[in-house]
This record gives sequence, structure tokens and C-alpha cells, in this order.
Amino acid sequence: MTLFEDFYGNFKPPEVMTFNKEKEITPQVVTTFIQLHQQELTRYQYLMRIYKGQMEIFDYSKKEAYKPDNRLAVNFAKFITDTFTGFFNGIPVKKSHPDKRINQKITDFDNLNDMEDEESELAKMACIYGRCYEFVYQNEDAETCVIYNSPEDLFIVYDDSIKQEPLFAVRYGIDESDNYQLKGQLYSLSGNKELSGSIASVRFGEDLQQFYTELPVTEWFLNEERMSVYESVVSLMNSFNKVISEKANDVDYFSDSYLKFVGAELDEEDLKTIRDNRIINYFGANADKLDVSFLDKPDSDSQTENLLDRLQKLIFQTSMVANISDESFGSSSGTALAYKLEAMSNLALAFQRKFQSSMNKRYKLFFSLGTNVPQSQAPEWKNIEYTFTRNVPRNVKEEAETATMLMGVTSEETALSTLSVVSDVKAEIDRIKEEKGAPPAFDFEQQPGNAATVVEEEVFRKPETEEA
Repeated sequence: MTLFEDFYGNFKPPEVMTFNKEKEITPQVVTTFIQLHQQELTRYQYLMRIYKGQMEIFDYSKKEAYKPDNRLAVNFAKFITDTFTGFFNGIPVKKSHPDKRINQKITDFDNLNDMEDEESELAKMACIYGRCYEFVYQNEDAETCVIYNSPEDLFIVYDDSIKQEPLFAVRYGIDESDNYQLKGQLYSLSGNKELSGSIASVRFGEDLQQFYTELPVTEWFLNEERMSVYESVVSLMNSFNKVISEKANDVDYFSDSYLKFVGAELDEEDLKTIRDNRIINYFGANADKLDVSFLDKPDSDSQTENLLDRLQKLIFQTSMVANISDESFGSSSGTALAYKLEAMSNLALAFQRKFQSSMNKRYKLFFSLGTNVPQSQAPEWKNIEYTFTRNVPRNVKEEAETATMLMGVTSEETALSTLSVVSDVKAEIDRIKEEKGAPPAFDFEQQPGNAATVVEEEVFRKPETEEA
């Protein structure tokens, strides 16, 4: 039995782990959820194994020594994942806030954590596993940092209310060299603790410092079912690899075909001569009855090719990720290309909503600390605007014509937003004003006094006398 048959034969979609928020989080409770996570761990490892190209074809039983036994694996899982993540956020997500000072705080936070790479890895891991996590912590300089984490050693348990708010998170590892001892951390709303013991019996250790009023762990997931982007086509990929491997075996078979002699007796010397010189010369009275030919295996090449084509189409159709390496993509017009990318665009839109929700939770944690943002502005994370841009070929000429037609009909900001070459619309508007020589706006904050006060002083200042 293969690993796929062993695991997916009784497959149940992953579920969100929940617990009654009114009950105490005891070592026994944590032990129970770690054991549930261990059951899910097999699936995570299998999905990552497929992404790395360690396909099911390599687990099949070996054939007899005299039979060709090619094992070919086409890594559709990696192609689908990398194509979709490149389409989804190959162009990084842009964040902006109406308040310039808060906007600068967000920029500094993103630069500190190399956020473009962080979000790229989060998107990729969510596509591979169906879910992943981001851990928020304070470094030695009291700066807020984030790091992505796979679901293989971390999980979140939610409360059992209809809203399913995060209740506690556990990050742990098993030390095989130390008698399979467990070491980890528990993060809950009531406090953080060190974990030790084993999978069968977890113990609470020392308390850990708590910086946030909420869990410092955020879940990022592709869909509500927490399913991988290629999980629905695993069986199709396995079938494709099996068919293409058998096709390679057929090629080997024809290369090593048996030579058939009917009506003649060959000795060992004749066999060597035929093999080395590739010459067959028979004559005599019965030469016309001699039959020399290769034994042919029934040809099913067209049937195999049709099956491979059908499987490949189904893999991309079912996963909803476009096969951008197809030759037809290069010759497609803008409208035709949009139709071909429609399914993947819909998948990206669904993921975008989940992605934005997780980003809101991240920045809510960042804004919750007074060392990052004044407490009076803690709720300002709600006013962050996110701009997602799909990484698709652009016709800049058509975009420029569209922007020109929108000028005068819509605002300048809306018109410029249609241009893919403009990364920051507001900054572009400022640069246009500078080039036109527009006078700088009056900055009230940089003046020593209020503008009204200055005017008042000028109006009511007593005129100097001639004697003075």
C-alpha cells in the first residue's frame, strides 16, 4: 500500500481545533491537542514531500529485473504552487494609511522584517499546506518582529463560539536523540508557559514574558477548508506519473526487442556475428521460408498520448491554476488572456480576502504596543488600505489610453491607478505637482504658532509712532 492510499484512503478534510473558553487550559488539554496535531502531521509531511518532487511513483513495488522500470515524476505540485503565488503576490502588496506618520511607522516595520519576502513565503506555505502561521515577537532592541512558521510544529486552538476566536497556540518539537522528549511553548490569553515532557504527557514549566493582549500567532490560510492548492489533484498527478513512466518503459522495450528467427538454426558463433556485425545472410533452397523479424509489442502510443493530454488538462482545470507555459498564452490578446486567467483570478480573489484578514491581525498586534504607535492611535490599523496587484502581462499603451480617457471624468488619482507602471499613486501626483511648479502646501505643524494667531498678531499690532 502506498502512502497516498494509506493516508488519503480514509481522508477527512482538516478541521479547526476548538475548545471551551470557559474551561481551564491544563497540561492534559494541551496533550490532547498535540496528539490531534500529530495525526494531521502526516498530511503536512506528505504535501511538502510532493512539492519537493518526491512523488508516489517512487513508492511503487519494483518490477522484475528483466523488465524496464523507469520512474518519472513531473512536478506539477511545484509548478502549480509557484505559478499561483507568483500570480497572486509576485508584485508585493502595498499598504497605505491616511496619516503620514502612521504610514511611515508601517513602512519602517515592513522594512525591518523584510516584509515582501515574509509575505511571499506565507503565501507559498499556505498554498502547500493549506495553512501556515506567523509568529510575532520582540527582539533585543524592543522592536516588533515577525517570522513565518509551518504548521508542522505549530497550531492554534480556537474557542467553540460561533466566531471561533483564537484561544491558545502551541509550538513544539520532538527531540529524537533525547528519548523523544518534547520541548515547546504555550501561548494563551492568560499567559505563556514553557512546555516539556512527551507527546503522551505534557508538563508546564516556567512562565514566559507576555507583550501582547492577544495571541502573538496569526493563522494564514488559503481557504476555509485549509486545503492545499494542489491537494484536489494529487490522484491525477500520480496517474500522470504512472502513465508517463510506463511510456518510457515501452521505449526501453522497443530498444531491447527480441530478434525472431523462424526456419533456421543458429549456433553461438552465428549469434555473435549477427550481434556484432548486424548482418544476416541466409541462402539455399529453403531461404524463401526463412522469417527473420523483431517481436513487436502492441502499439498503444496514441492512446497513451491522449490519456496524458487528458490528465494534464484535468490537473490544471481542477486546480484552477492556468498552464502559463502553454504555447497559446503567448499569442493571446488581452481579452483572451483575461478569460484564460479568469479561474485563477477567482481563486486569487478568494485567497486575497483571507490574506487581508490575516494582515489586519498582524498590524493590530503591531499597533497594540505603545512603543510602536501611541495608544490613542491603536485602533488606526483599521484604516490601513491594502493594494493587491496581479502579476500578469500588461499592455502599457492600452493602460495609458484608458488613463487619458478617464482624466476629467474621474479624479486624477483614480485615472492614474489604472497604470501598472505607477506603484504609488499619491507619490506620483506629488511628483506631477512638483514638475508643474505648484507651490508647496502650507504646513501648519511646522509653523511656530497657529495660522490664526499669526494673522491676529498682524491685524492688532499697534502701529509704530513717528517718534518711536
